Amino acid sequence: MKPIDYFKLQAKNLHRDYKTKTPYVDEHLGFTYYEYKPKFFDIDGIFVAYDQDEENFTLMKSQHLISNMAGFHKWSELLNASEIELELAKLLFENQVNLAEWDVYLSISATMENTTAITTPEMKIEVLKHLFLKNKDEYGYMFDDYRINQKTA
Repeated sequence: MKPIDYFKLQAKNLHRDYKTKTPYVDEHLGFTYYEYKPKFFDIDGIFVAYDQDEENFTLMKSQHLISNMAGFHKWSELLNASEIELELAKLLFENQVNLAEWDVYLSISATMENTTAITTPEMKIEVLKHLFLKNKDEYGYMFDDYRINQKTA
């Protein structure tokens, strides 16, 4: 599957999971909450972490959120990314890498390697595959994995 098709599928799956919502009312507090029966993503975890509106979550918002989780500011950036940028984004998404920690790791790696910065997607893929993912447990990198079933999400 092409990386772009992979991300389109992730956005559709996220939106499908959102549509499983059913309201329930906390009679003590008088608030309406939603329960989900997702197949692919931890909707509650994602909505809290990414401050999403449970009332109006459209497919377009799902696409935007998936692009954010893959390291892009918006869906159109993901759609217009090069193949190597999409490969990097897919690796980051598949490993549910915390992007803030990833940026810090790249800065530290650049300093340790006596280079000004690790800027190209090719360099980032090398660092991701050969250093970051192999050492993440050793250095205490723990990521929230919002996927329910990693084989289907």
